[in-house]
Amino acid sequence: MPTQSQTWFEEAYEIDLGRTFKIRINRTVERFASPFQTIEILETAPFGKMLVLDGVVMCTEWDESSYHEMIAHVPLSTHAAPRDVLIIGGGDGGTAREVLKHDSVRRIDLCEIDPDVVRLCRKHLPTLASSFDDPRVTVYAEDGAAFVAARPNEYDVIIVDSSDPIGPAEVLFSKQFYTALRSGLREDGIAVTQSESIFYHEDTVAQLVSYARSLFPVWGYYTTMVPTYPSGTIGFTLCSKGRNPVTGFDRERTAAFADTLSYYTPKMHTASFSLPARVERRLS
Repeated sequence: MPTQSQTWFEEAYEIDLGRTFKIRINRTVERFASPFQTIEILETAPFGKMLVLDGVVMCTEWDESSYHEMIAHVPLSTHAAPRDVLIIGGGDGGTAREVLKHDSVRRIDLCEIDPDVVRLCRKHLPTLASSFDDPRVTVYAEDGAAFVAARPNEYDVIIVDSSDPIGPAEVLFSKQFYTALRSGLREDGIAVTQSESIFYHEDTVAQLVSYARSLFPVWGYYTTMVPTYPSGTIGFTLCSKGRNPVTGFDRERTAAFADTLSYYTPKMHTASFSLPARVERRLS
């Protein structure tokens, strides 16, 4: 792990598999050992401030928009009238920031198991975490799986903005959790879950898609480009009780705030569901 005297951060997540990347850092802004994990805010030379949990990059100021915009606007543009939204994870505030751009949204419950992630992001990453100041947002420091299981038929959209399937996030990659997501959604509800990389984690992706296929009448897997994530891409499993995310989404939903977006467009929305041939074969 980097210290004040070191100049390079090396990500831990894939290193046992013989792959990693390094980012030069200018300084450690803050490091804190919470009851759940080690939280670091690092100031990097090329990417601005960076949030790291247990040695794994969660986001950087430079490329966070391509992740947060796609995890939020794809489901919210697909749902007919999203009002009540649950975000599981998302302690940096970026997903809530994007959800709040939709005027139809009246309530966001954000369930982040580690309140210190929220605290440090509010302190050091205000371009993301200022979303917590909006009165429509309520933050709960609880286990996300238990939280959604206790709230059947309550949400129009559920967004699972989780870390990788290790430590406190591991339960969010189980079929039991996807079953709870189905229960937590209303009749026309949509859920989206962070679902790893089609290049590095194909087995995990296939497993998550199998859960969606077995539990929801409409499902899909889509991707976005995030250069500071393993392989430079990350994907999402979309689980819908009704509308199709490719043919049934509202192309005008984001028009009112299009000038605030860096990555998402209706064309990117559609294109993100196009997958490489080998992945299509694996997920079909």
